Amino acid sequence: MKLIHTGDLHIGKTMSDFSLIPDQRFILDQLLAAAREEKADAFVIAGDVYDRAVPPGEAVQLLDSFLTSLLEEGIPVLLISGNHDSPERLGFGEEILQKQGLYIAGSFRTPLKKVTLQDAFGPVNFFLFPFVRPAVAGARTADEAVGAVLEEEGKEGRIDPGERNVLISHFFVTFQDKEPELSDAETTIHVGGIDNVDAGHFAPFDYVALGHIHKPQKIGQDNVWYAGAPLAYSFSECAHVKSINVVELGEKGKVTVNQRPLLPLHALRKAEGTLEELLKKGGEEGSRAEDYIQAILTNEEELVDPIGTLRSVYPNICQIILAKREKEARQTVKERHAIRRKSTAELFADFYGLVRGIEMDEARKKVTEETVKKVEQE
Repeated sequence: MKLIHTGDLHIGKTMSDFSLIPDQRFILDQLLAAAREEKADAFVIAGDVYDRAVPPGEAVQLLDSFLTSLLEEGIPVLLISGNHDSPERLGFGEEILQKQGLYIAGSFRTPLKKVTLQDAFGPVNFFLFPFVRPAVAGARTADEAVGAVLEEEGKEGRIDPGERNVLISHFFVTFQDKEPELSDAETTIHVGGIDNVDAGHFAPFDYVALGHIHKPQKIGQDNVWYAGAPLAYSFSECAHVKSINVVELGEKGKVTVNQRPLLPLHALRKAEGTLEELLKKGGEEGSRAEDYIQAILTNEEELVDPIGTLRSVYPNICQIILAKREKEARQTVKERHAIRRKSTAELFADFYGLVRGIEMDEARKKVTEETVKKVEQE
């Protein structure tokens, strides 16, 4: 059986004030073409289908058109909600739609939704595990929640070790405490590791199709994968090679994963130089000037409306960074960290030097250290 695995579509997302619907339509057309060319037996979308809980109408229409095209090709679609989705909205009509080959797990429930498809080697069982907050699942942490749910699935005999089993899920998965590589676009807040899920829970599965992290990557084992987002949604993702996973399940125990690269309508990229240099460069770039641009300006002097000026050559410019201010901000942060590492006596010596204009001598430093030590002991 051949699967296409993707996720984190974030349909309806904007970049600064620019709608990404044309870019998303362009990339979804590539996904549809890939499904046809690969002769896919199933199409997996591992959450964050929309960018927000209440998506704009054009985002809903785009997804509807895409899913309809896949189903018209006779390709079943398995889809779960992510942390950006509204489970109830995404799951509307799921019982009716599965008769058409569209299998949706919007809201979390136990037992997990199980979908079985057949090929020449027998059944392939898909377990749809949408994103859920630990408290909703009756647990303290995500790891505890996922572990308990999958353990119960095993105890109930729903995971047959003699058959091929695929898990579709949307969590922050780690392997032996090693975290996946993140971008600025991931908005999950990790407090004391409560969102981390250990990949060790996935041992019963032949392939694990994950969503949530935007960079394509495997997590420890060769069969546990984040397919990544098909488009770059943050300038921290500029260097990512976006792709989908083409997964082939042979007989039990035989799984191959190939990454099929994707090309965007407009790239996200950074352009650095003085205002004058970027104006000249942008005028020579042709269609590339329509990319989504983060301009890093190296001018020392103050500039008047640099983003408006650059828009004459970069119509889709999203962000301006003034390198001088950025450097000053980094220096300020560095100094704050340095201050935190200093002792009370060292901070007093710095203050002395600032007020008196001379460095504190060793004798005074010794007296200061002894005084501070005495005060701290009281």
